Amino acid sequence: MTRFRVGSALVTALLCGLALAGPVSAHHSIQSQFDIHKTVSVSGTVAKIEFINPHSYLTVNVKAADGKVQKWAFEMGGVGSLRKAGLSRADRGGLKPGDEVTVTALPARDDSNSGLLQELKIADGRVFKFSADPNGN
Repeated sequence: MTRFRVGSALVTALLCGLALAGPVSAHHSIQSQFDIHKTVSVSGTVAKIEFINPHSYLTVNVKAADGKVQKWAFEMGGVGSLRKAGLSRADRGGLKPGDEVTVTALPARDDSNSGLLQELKIADGRVFKFSADPNGN
């Protein structure tokens, strides 16, 4: 009976470890998703801002050369890092849909209209800076 209990405990521990390994490995490095050697800058109007953890998001409507509106999605840090930069959750950093902004970001490696926010300029003159270290962290 003792061998059975020890074996069952080991199998249970192994299965629990495997089940929890997926969520841990799901977190990505910046370099895997964004090109840290390039930047992209776009201007447009705020469509949506989401202050959530672990990453917040800003969606911007950008008018293309042909006049069509393109949606751009920018990943930002968590709520705590945004607060340190001066953007609070309480007032959405003073941002609301329709506000004019200019975004500088690390572009997505898949060439989609998305990136990792590095700098946010608001029409009222405020500038918020976010950056990654040279290793992309």
